[in-house]
Amino acid sequence: MRTFLFVVHFALCIMIMVVVLMQRRKQGGFGGAFGGMGTQADYGQWQRFTGLTKLTIVLFVLMMLTSLILTLVIA
Repeated sequence: MRTFLFVVHFALCIMIMVVVLMQRRKQGGFGGAFGGMGTQADYGQWQRFTGLTKLTIVLFVLMMLTSLILTLVIA
């Protein structure tokens, strides 16, 4: 069980790295990340996310869940 979770977790980490590197660069930089650029219309709209962004979010959530489960299994 633990070995299987390690393999799944490692695969998720690799997939996240690949998906993040495939994404197009945004022009906002860190200013856009902390609310310095953009309007209220940019926030809270799932439709505005690209497919790669949605995939990144899903993979990240799965990686966090496997991290939590691994922590509980090992402890």
